[in-house]
Amino acid sequence: MIDEFILNAVIAGVLVAAIAGPLGCFMVWRKMAYFGDTISHSALMGVALGIAFDSENPIIMIATCSAVAIMLLFLQRDRRFSSDTLLGILAHGTLSIGMIVISMMDHFRTDMMYYLVGDILAISERNIYTIAGVVGITGICLFFIWRDLLSLTVHEDLAHTEGVKVNRIKIIYMLLIAFLVAVALKVIGVLLITALMIIPAAAARTISNTPLQMIMFSSIGGIVAVISGIAASSQWDVPTGPAIVLCATFLFLIGRFNIFKKAG
Repeated sequence: MIDEFILNAVIAGVLVAAIAGPLGCFMVWRKMAYFGDTISHSALMGVALGIAFDSENPIIMIATCSAVAIMLLFLQRDRRFSSDTLLGILAHGTLSIGMIVISMMDHFRTDMMYYLVGDILAISERNIYTIAGVVGITGICLFFIWRDLLSLTVHEDLAHTEGVKVNRIKIIYMLLIAFLVAVALKVIGVLLITALMIIPAAAARTISNTPLQMIMFSSIGGIVAVISGIAASSQWDVPTGPAIVLCATFLFLIGRFNIFKKAG
């Protein structure tokens, strides 16, 4: 019989992986991996603000991550700086603010590893409901912007001439990532959440022939990585978040090996 905390971990991990894969596909196509890191780092600042206000409400983290995403779009209007430069400033700036705020709270003592690599085995039933709600909303929104997002990913200027509201779609997509990062913090942590979006998507790319196939395979790969990582963590008593990412990495390497085999 499966322990309740293991079952909760599997459910939460599967929910996150199911939507992280499709979001990650667009990050891979648009070469936005660093953006994911920036949003995940800003989540720690959201944690610090939540602690300061004595609240564990995920809305605080969602608002913080969303504000950073909107700030990036505003800063990108200045053509003197590349997106990588701006992302680096925001990523490290928000991470530093979060760590400083937490360190200044004398009444608060916790292991920072909890926030950095997550603690999926501590997921409660209430957390699952929150994650399910956010994942459901994110999935519905992604479904409705799918065609426009794919169009601007293929050719942004052409999408604009075809009537796609490019800036609006970009904002919605960035906010969806912010939503996911905020609720996935407990599942896999600040440092590893981007990996759960990027690696399954990259693995899916090695075996996919169409965008829709890549979307489907990325979700499946993420789910397999989550279940395998939790099983490995239970078997060998290793940190669950890193185990999940390592399993996803193995899937990517397997995909690459198959490509080399076909090429040979």
